[in-house]
Amino acid sequence: MNKLILGDNLEIMKTLESESVDLIYLDPPFFSNRDYEIIWGDEGEIRSFKDRWAGGIDHYIAWLKERVEMMHRLLKKTGSIFLHCDDHANAYIRVDILDKIFGLKNFRSVITWKRNSAHNDAKQGRKALGNISDTVYYYTKGGKHTFNQLYTPYTDTYVSDFYKYIDEDGRRYRLDNLTGPGGASKGNPEYEVMGITRHWRYSYAKMQKLIKEGRIIQTKKGTVPAYKRYLDEMPGVALQNIWDDIKVVQSQSKERIGYPTQKPEALMERIIKMASNEGDIVLDPFMGGGTTIAVADKLNRKWIGIDQSVQAVKVTELRLDKQRDMFSAPFSVQLYKYDYDTVRNKDSFEFERWIVQQFGGVPNERQRGDLGLDGKMPDNTPIQAKRQDNIGRNIVDNFLSAIKRADKRLYDKNIKEKKPVGYVIAFSFGKGAVQEVARLKVKEKVIIELVTVEEIVPLAMKPAVKVNMQELSRDAKGSATIEFTAKSRSEVGIEFYSWDFDYDAEKGFKASVLRETEGRQSHPFKAGEHTIAVKAVDNEGLESIETLKLKVNGVVKKV
Repeated sequence: MNKLILGDNLEIMKTLESESVDLIYLDPPFFSNRDYEIIWGDEGEIRSFKDRWAGGIDHYIAWLKERVEMMHRLLKKTGSIFLHCDDHANAYIRVDILDKIFGLKNFRSVITWKRNSAHNDAKQGRKALGNISDTVYYYTKGGKHTFNQLYTPYTDTYVSDFYKYIDEDGRRYRLDNLTGPGGASKGNPEYEVMGITRHWRYSYAKMQKLIKEGRIIQTKKGTVPAYKRYLDEMPGVALQNIWDDIKVVQSQSKERIGYPTQKPEALMERIIKMASNEGDIVLDPFMGGGTTIAVADKLNRKWIGIDQSVQAVKVTELRLDKQRDMFSAPFSVQLYKYDYDTVRNKDSFEFERWIVQQFGGVPNERQRGDLGLDGKMPDNTPIQAKRQDNIGRNIVDNFLSAIKRADKRLYDKNIKEKKPVGYVIAFSFGKGAVQEVARLKVKEKVIIELVTVEEIVPLAMKPAVKVNMQELSRDAKGSATIEFTAKSRSEVGIEFYSWDFDYDAEKGFKASVLRETEGRQSHPFKAGEHTIAVKAVDNEGLESIETLKLKVNGVVKKV
């Protein structure tokens, strides 16, 4: 399952399985301008900021090293890691972290990404060379690793200098040498072609085939025949370690989301295509604006994204929602707390599967004829999940009977070892169930654990949101500009709003405005009916959506 996870990446990575990830890209906060590092400004990001800045460069390197060590554990033997940094700490990162953890033998490249053409700092009196590049260190876990050769297009100058011939059908080509290097000593055959005898790089039969296809030409009688190599058959220039063809995300770019250090999708696409295959798992432990995850999803990779910022997680979720279609794979969002209403109103089978997984168990996919056992723990101890309150004694009695019928040997073993014979999960338990569980433990030495949903997943109430509107202006064609104001209530405070001005319930929420904090937007509408939706996201990542229908035709009114 693809996952967006809110939390400290170190603690979350500790829970992930060793050697389970194919590719890791991390763009950790740079050790540079401290004020610039606060981007989202929410509690999680500020907490992380304080952690890494507490004791200067040594503390920063120790903070980052601990996390990279965990990433090394998670990488498969064929996996790769790309660590993105700038010149403030790149030397420390390579020597003190990457070389020590991955080893010099697994160093693959220093990629230099040219971000800009020039800086104008000299006008402000800066006495240093302009810094227009970032560093991306590329290491692998072992010698055998996934690597797909990529190519970049030839420059116009190269094409005009080398592919200077044009066929009658308009195809560009160049003339390549046909003689066999090393002659007879390399096993190249000798024979006559177009009056010229040489050692050739192709067999006689292959040469005759190429001649028949028009791929061998002699520019004039007596010259050595040459091979026509067409430009449109060439892949381009093999990718090198200087990347100057990918520009930063500009202010008017369609992919811009308002994240100051947002990396371009083309950069992530190149890394992901080069070092992974479809179906591989990509991990970004410093998710930020979610570019790695958005691109991995487009390229049919599985993925895990982690960040301490609520806004980072929710903005990435909105980016994914916007680009998704009927073929997109599902994903989950793991927050500190879950919305009570959403959990309580899940489909019963969906709830059972979900809560069993959250508890650390494996759900029973049969759903029918399962003796009322909805899952099991890793040691096969049964789990029953009820989407109910005030569970009574009858549930405990029936569960106990089902446990004995399902696996009497495991039941006896757990009693002998004084372990639970089963777990019942529900929203709350009545007095009868609690008393019966206590009696079984004391009188019969049978342990059944009653576990509330909130003990497994902390629950909270999502924010409430209402939207007011007013017309600001109208043109001669009847189009109107409408201002919307969102009013919200939340116990923990509103983090940001997101707006969809062309909402379609079947397609889902596709953000027109990804993130803004005021709850106020204006938008032009042509004559006709429109559906508008706003999402309010609170400081714990819980959200509410409010929709309204608008009719613009002579007068503006809610429908």
